[in-house]
Amino acid sequence: MSTEHATAKAAAHSKQDHGLSEKGLKAGSVGLIGAVVIGVSCIAPAYTLTAALGPTVSEVGVHLPAIFLVGFLPMLLVAFGYRELNNAMPDAGTSFTWASRAFGPWIGWMGGWGLIAATIIVLSNLAAVAVDFFYLMLAQLFGNPELADLTTNLPLNIATTLVFIALACWISYRGMETTKTVQYVLVAFQLLVLGWFAVAAFSHVANGTAFDATAIAPDWFNPFAVESFSAFAAGVSLSIFIYWGWDVTLTMNEETRNPEKTPGRAATVTVLVIVIIYMTVALSTLAFAGVGTEGLGTGNPENQGSIFAVLAGPVMGPFAILMSLAILSSSAASLQSTFVSPARTLLSMGHYKALPHKFGKISPSYKSPSYATIASAVAAAVFYVVTRTLSENALWDTITALGMMICFYYGITALACVWFFRAQAFSGAHSFFFKFLAPLLGGVILLVMFFKTAYDSMDPEYGSGSSVGGLGLVFILGMGVILLGAVLMLVMAKLRPEFFKGQVLTRGN
Repeated sequence: MSTEHATAKAAAHSKQDHGLSEKGLKAGSVGLIGAVVIGVSCIAPAYTLTAALGPTVSEVGVHLPAIFLVGFLPMLLVAFGYRELNNAMPDAGTSFTWASRAFGPWIGWMGGWGLIAATIIVLSNLAAVAVDFFYLMLAQLFGNPELADLTTNLPLNIATTLVFIALACWISYRGMETTKTVQYVLVAFQLLVLGWFAVAAFSHVANGTAFDATAIAPDWFNPFAVESFSAFAAGVSLSIFIYWGWDVTLTMNEETRNPEKTPGRAATVTVLVIVIIYMTVALSTLAFAGVGTEGLGTGNPENQGSIFAVLAGPVMGPFAILMSLAILSSSAASLQSTFVSPARTLLSMGHYKALPHKFGKISPSYKSPSYATIASAVAAAVFYVVTRTLSENALWDTITALGMMICFYYGITALACVWFFRAQAFSGAHSFFFKFLAPLLGGVILLVMFFKTAYDSMDPEYGSGSSVGGLGLVFILGMGVILLGAVLMLVMAKLRPEFFKGQVLTRGN
């Protein structure tokens, strides 16, 4: 028997010992570059910056670069922990599977729910932004500003959003090969336009034609200069949202070449690429527009819903339509690639008997999670229709609530790494840093941010200022989704008790 065959057989035997098993996904369909492209696409830098840059500036002002760097640190530390967990047990369930193996079925189920809930919420936001920029693009293309206002027509807005969700679902249903091909084009285009915007903005500053030319100062990079811990926490929570999505590279681990190594490497490369893009665009935007609350200033509340919709014209001139196209392609690309995570987590939960068995179905033709992908699309559509109908401030508040959800499930997964590898933590320098210290620090930081944001968001003035019964809408959205998960978990414990009794996935390493 060859060494390679013996290793594969041993790995398969180990999987069976602990309940881990293959789900029928198409193996070897994505390489390192493809995984990084899908990771960048899922983060959606153009969409994310236009949606989050303004609200973050409103919290921390010129210290935006510092907050972006602080938000990057726990993401990198957590990514190291994810990489180690993936090396040990590559499984499409990621947070759900790993937390179940480390802490048992109950915490594992909630970790999986956190990922699913966050991605379902953001799918609706991505579709909403795609629709806004679709109509803005039509207005620019036909020289008719009134076309941009069509997005405020609620029935038309909802109908168009549902079409975008359906199209993204269809592409994702067709499997990773189709997903990867679409992403190469869309990701390359949005990165090109963001680079163009940054160069043009710096050129305006150099030529004296910027709106509010602001010299870049060392103080911008000092997180301790932020005026209060609450502002700091709110800013970090938002900056964590802008990095979120890199873990999609791990949920593809059963479909990548060299599944023990490629997904972890792709996650680390994705996070590093994204921080470079964000710092460049953030600095160019602040240098061009400043943080004032009037006109084109990034601190102007009227600009914060979509900063690039306001700045693209003054910065890029007649080429502003390219930014509309970039954000449209960014949100559409991310809408499609974001389906990868919840679909594969739902697939795993169905496969391991934590959800009804139909969630574990695989498309015979495309080797993709069939039922789980469609279920994700339906959930995103319902969430969007409900929030959009109830509140005009839903987009801002769900993005802020998303920070809580992300901190919740990333924190659980990072600590799962620490606990799972506890016996190996002090066996060498590599194990100490990557299996213990890095995920411990990252997990603790994120869980502290979760509790701090949850407490602060109880204030009715938090986020958009919307409230229900004296409680902030952000708190109600964030905690309501987590409580919904707990209720569903109790229902599933009655319907499918074998998973919750530890009979499917066993604890320990």
